[in-house]
Amino acid sequence: MCWNIRRPFPHMARRHPDRWEDRKWLAVRLLASEQPSVIGMQEVMPDQLHFLRAAFGPFWQWVGYGRNADHGGEHIPIFFDSERLRLQSWKQLALSDTPEVPGSRSWGNLIPRIAVVADFVDLATGLPIRMINTHFDHYSRKSRERSARMVSELASQAPAAAIVMGDMNTTPRSLPYRYMTREGALQDSWVIAEHRLTEGWATYSGYRPPRRGGKRIDWILVNDAVAVESVAINAVRYAGAAASDHEPVQAVLRMRRRSESAPRDTVSSSTG
Repeated sequence: MCWNIRRPFPHMARRHPDRWEDRKWLAVRLLASEQPSVIGMQEVMPDQLHFLRAAFGPFWQWVGYGRNADHGGEHIPIFFDSERLRLQSWKQLALSDTPEVPGSRSWGNLIPRIAVVADFVDLATGLPIRMINTHFDHYSRKSRERSARMVSELASQAPAAAIVMGDMNTTPRSLPYRYMTREGALQDSWVIAEHRLTEGWATYSGYRPPRRGGKRIDWILVNDAVAVESVAINAVRYAGAAASDHEPVQAVLRMRRRSESAPRDTVSSSTG
C-alpha cells in the first residue's frame, strides 16, 4: 500500500473533514480491513507516527526519520510486517545535490524532500526486495524531474525486486513518469496489473466523493522482477467521511528471480 495520510493541522473546527482527531480512527479502520504487508506513507508527523505504530500491532516496525536537518518534522516511513519481511538495511536520502546531508534542498524545492530506501528479505520466498518510498515536491517541476532520475537510479541498484511507492505530485502524462517508466526501467502497477479491482479514481480527492479520471498522482512502480496480480485505488468512505485527502493505492505483487523468464502465473509467493 502507498498512502499519503495528510499531516494534521491545528485549530480545525469540529466536523471539518481534515480534522486528524476524527480521521485517525478511519485510518485505523481502513488499515485493519486491508492488512497490507508493507506500506509507504507520506506526510506523517511524529504524533501520527507513534499512533499508527501502536495501531498496527506488536509485529510491525518502521524505518525513516523526519526530513529536516535535525531529523524532525514530516516523515515518509515504510511500515512493514516483521513476520513477513526481514529488514536487511535501510537509509534515508535527501532529494538534492547532496543526498547524504539531512535537510538539504536543491532544484527549486522550498522544503526538504526525501526518499527512504529499505532492503528486505521476503520470509515466504527467501527473495530480496528493495522498497523505496518518496514524496516529490509539489511546487518545483525541476525538482520532480531530478527526483525521478535519482529514485530510478536507486531502484536500478536493487539486486532483484524493486518497488517504488510515493506521492509524486504529478500525473502519468508528466516527464517524471515517462522517465521512470522508460529510461528508469520501472513499470506502473496500475497499467500492468492482471486485474484492476476498482475504478480508476483520482488519488487526490480533497475529501470529496471519489472521482473517475482525475489526477492519479500516487503510484506503485515495480521493476521486471515483480509481477502485479491486482491493483486498486481504495476510495472507501465511512458514513461519507474519508480517512485522508488522498486515496491509498494497493497492489498484490509476486516476486521472481530476475533470471527467470517464467510467465506471471508461475512466480513465487505474494506480498501486497
